[in-house]
Amino acid sequence: MPTISMFFGIIIRMFNNGEHNPPHFHASYQGYNAVFNFEGELTEGDMPKRQQKFISAWAELHKDELLANWELAMTEQPLYKIDPLR
Repeated sequence: MPTISMFFGIIIRMFNNGEHNPPHFHASYQGYNAVFNFEGELTEGDMPKRQQKFISAWAELHKDELLANWELAMTEQPLYKIDPLR
């Protein structure tokens, strides 16, 4: 699963193998693993509240880029990196 961004110890990944809908991305942080929708809402797994807030803010800022990457993922094309939260 390609890494598309990293910030504050959080790793953001997205499958690019034509994965199922709805659009989402995977986040990991120090043994925690979770799935988020493009609104930045945790939909599966577990993540500390502080990191959830960072991930939600990042998703809000980069929603268009996440959608563009999702379109690439659906056709099994390489994904591009998205700027980290700063």
